[in-house]
Amino acid sequence: MDVIETTIRSRPVSQLLAEEKKRITPKRPRDYVAWVVAIAIVAALVWTAVTNENYRWPVVFSYFTTQTILNGLLITLLLTVASMALGTLLGLVLAVMRMSHQRPIAGLAQLYITFFRGTPVLVQLIFWFNIAALYPNLSIGIPFTHISAPVNVNAIMTPMTAAVVGLTLNQAAYMSEIIRGGFASVPRGQHEAAESLGMSAFTKLRHVIIPQTMPAVIPATGNQVIGMLKETSLVSVLGVADLLNSAQSIYARNYQTIPLLIVASLWYLIMTLVLSVPQSMIERRFSRSTRTRLTPAATSAEPGAGQPVPTTRESLL
Repeated sequence: MDVIETTIRSRPVSQLLAEEKKRITPKRPRDYVAWVVAIAIVAALVWTAVTNENYRWPVVFSYFTTQTILNGLLITLLLTVASMALGTLLGLVLAVMRMSHQRPIAGLAQLYITFFRGTPVLVQLIFWFNIAALYPNLSIGIPFTHISAPVNVNAIMTPMTAAVVGLTLNQAAYMSEIIRGGFASVPRGQHEAAESLGMSAFTKLRHVIIPQTMPAVIPATGNQVIGMLKETSLVSVLGVADLLNSAQSIYARNYQTIPLLIVASLWYLIMTLVLSVPQSMIERRFSRSTRTRLTPAATSAEPGAGQPVPTTRESLL
């Protein structure tokens, strides 16, 4: 008996953080009322969707996987990937410029962010599609020489090009603020440690700063990807054959407006749900890694231990 008690007492007891402990709250009457109201609303929506013949579900199912819709779906995904990749790269450059101690560089980045965040995306898309009205012909060459090549802007700025340019430039303004917030979360001591090791600005940014910004940047970037997926529907006004434009081209011929809009909405919903799964997994992973930094031993060792370290604006250039 003594051996068993000694074994049990010697087992390490896992210490849970306060936010990890399960809280048990008693059920109140308003909780049951909320459940009844929610179930009634869902049941009413399902009933009207099933019994209302104007939804024309057979038409929805017949066009759900047609080649035109699938081609539009592919273009929507390509626009999302291209705009997010280019927007993130440009946003990284803008974030570095924004945190520079050189006022002209920081001012240019701030001007860019203010303009593209302050004007609607649809207006920007239409503007880039009609940019040839301002600059019908451009020339690319070496300054102070006669070496140049003419560029026909009207021929280059196709609907697809205008869509990628407009979405990329707009997304870069938002991504720069997300990345800048991640840079600001890195403690000042990390900057000083990298500089004490003789690292260049680029080496410090690549090996020290960027890896530590991931917990703050990646979850917000996931939300931007989902938002970009839905923003691509705006390019239909330019004539790009995306998912929405493909549905519009079909119901313009057969006048099945509502069923085709349901088809497009279901595909957007499916893609959003698919993207939400890895986003939730990444958020949980980085949330756990952030919580493990504050251990009970660290918080009880000394006053202020385990608390976030105050940060200051550090130039990355």
